[in-house]
This record gives sequence, C-alpha cells and structure tokens, in this order.
Amino acid sequence: MDGAVRENTQQKAIKGGASGYLTIDLAALVRNYDRLVSEIAPARAAAVVKADAYGLGADRVAARLYDHGCRHFFVAQFVEARRLRPQLARDAMIFVLNGLQPGNELACADDGIVPVINSLEQLRQWAGAAVNLNRRLPAALQFDTGMSRLGVPPQERPAIASMLRTCGMIDIQFVMSHLASADDVLSEQNGNQLAELRRIATEFPEYELCFANSGGIFLGEAYHGVLVRPGIALYGGAPTDGHPNPMEPVIKLDVAVVQTREVPTGARVGYGGSHVAAGPTRLATIAAGYADGLPRSLSDRGAVYCDGVRLPIVGRVSMDSITIDISALPEGRLQLGSLVEVLGPNQTLEDIARDAGTISYEILTGLGHRYERQYR
Repeated sequence: MDGAVRENTQQKAIKGGASGYLTIDLAALVRNYDRLVSEIAPARAAAVVKADAYGLGADRVAARLYDHGCRHFFVAQFVEARRLRPQLARDAMIFVLNGLQPGNELACADDGIVPVINSLEQLRQWAGAAVNLNRRLPAALQFDTGMSRLGVPPQERPAIASMLRTCGMIDIQFVMSHLASADDVLSEQNGNQLAELRRIATEFPEYELCFANSGGIFLGEAYHGVLVRPGIALYGGAPTDGHPNPMEPVIKLDVAVVQTREVPTGARVGYGGSHVAAGPTRLATIAAGYADGLPRSLSDRGAVYCDGVRLPIVGRVSMDSITIDISALPEGRLQLGSLVEVLGPNQTLEDIARDAGTISYEILTGLGHRYERQYR
C-alpha cells in the first residue's frame, strides 16, 4: 500500500472512533465461489453463512452470492435463518443445520425455511406441522456417519424410513452428513464416513446426496454428491491442512496505534509484568484486544506487521489493547493514528491462528464490530 492510499485508509478507519479497519473483499469471495464450483462440477455449490457468514455479514455475503447464482444457503440456528430470509428472494433455499427447537415449526414453514432433520423426534414434529397445514413441507435429512455430533443415529434409521413411507407429507431435498476430518486428506475417518453414507444411500435410494464441506471438496468427486457445502474456503481459509491454500484472501485487518513510547532495560510490559524489556525498547500500543477477536493466547507469541516488518506482541493481550515491539522500524514511522497490519499480505488467518494455538474459524468468527468495515 503506497503512502497516499495508506493515509486515506487511516482517515476512514479513524472516522467515527473505530479501532481499526476491516476490509471485506466481496469480489474475492465470488472468485473463491467460482473456484469451488469449477472443482465440483457438475455438482452445485451452496454457501454456509452461519455465524453471520463467519463474522463477515450474512446479509452482504449471501446477497452477493445470490446475485452470482448461488441458491442454497446454510445457517446453524433458526434465528439466523429468520434474519436472512428477508434479504434473499424466495427462490433461495435457506437450510437450518441444527434443525428446529420445539414450537418453531409453523414459523419455519410460514417463512419458507428448510429444516435439516437430525432425529426421529424432529421428523415427527415437522411431519405434524405438515399435517396441521395440510401441505407437504421440504426438509433435508442428515445422518450421523461417525462424527457423533448431529444427525440421525444408526438405530433410528429404520423408523425414519418407515415414517417417510407412511407419512407422505415431507419432501426430502437430499440426504446429507458431515465430514469430521476433511481437512486431513490422510485421515481414515474420511473413507469410513463415505462408506457409511453409501450404506445409508442404499437404505434411502430415492434421495440425492449432499456431503462435502470445504475440505471434502478437495477429497475428490466421490465426496461431492449433488450439492457441496463450503464454508471456510469461501472466506479465504485453507480447506486442507499442510497443503498450499488454493483460496484467495477475503479480509484485511489494520488496527490503529494509540500510543508509542520508549522504555529502558528491565521495564515490565502489560498485566502481571510478564514481559521484561531485555534492553531499551520502542513500543506501540494498538487499539484492539481479545474483545476484538485477537485471543489472549497471542500474548508474547503473535505479531503484527508494518511495511513488511514483523512487530512481535510483547506482554499480555488486554481486552482492548495490545503492545508491540516497534524497535525494528525507523523512529517516527508509527505514531498516534498509524495503522498496522494484523491480517493481510504478510499474515494469513492460518498464521495468526497458529500463533494463538487455535484454528482459522475461531479467528474469523471472533472479529469484533468495533472495526470500521468496508465492503469491496
């Protein structure tokens, strides 16, 4: 970024009292979607927009992908689906991965939202709503293939099949399951889950399959089914561990400097005085902390960047601020209001997640709302 662009960015970020500047590149998001579509053709690609599109704004993300041709969207909770429904045309199908809590069935049907059925109990409740309304209702049917989290357990499969035969009021869109280890191409669990889903397909032969998540897309055609459900890959996260990331970055995060100072040898930095300056050190405090999605576990481990120079975090990450060592920069380079790069060309989601001892999903979904957001 040249000086003029940096100055303009800084002015925009600070306007309104923001602590930093979060750029969300919707064009890159669409290119990632196209990249995934090319990988799975002739299957179709949905978009997982749960947790407010992984923290990036489900209304903006889903609308952009809808305009680009996506018609299937997945959220986790019914409340998310209700918020998203008015933002999309009625031909967009919104699926609720967790299914419905009791009492939400009629509202779900009225809103044209599709529950993912995870148990015999949920199927009974949805079928009851269909009977009360005297019309067929759509649903997806999820089976547990070895993750032991969500989905119809093996012992309920015969009862599910029997009920679907006798009820006649449920329009099953597809049968689905979720891969537990798709980011690890060498995991035996992937093949085991695929084999189990194929057994399920023989028990429910009239329905199409929906299986692959982001990592599953790159496991091969056998995992795709007719519809895949990418999440993290859409937003630029690496779908497969230990392999080059084929996805384009979607976000950039720059945070403003609050204060700079020079401290002598032996000065203690941050809560608990956990960091002790080994020599005269120039420090800067930036206006973001764990309340803004930068985990406390980055204390004395992570870093930010300026002009391609790594600036290590020193001391503990606070709720609203982080202290960094800027000794490697020319004096005066950073001052009140200057921006440093937290996520961008020099530091990916995976980099900061590694330093924090977590995963890119947690970093992405945790980014706070005190940053000024710009959608490109």
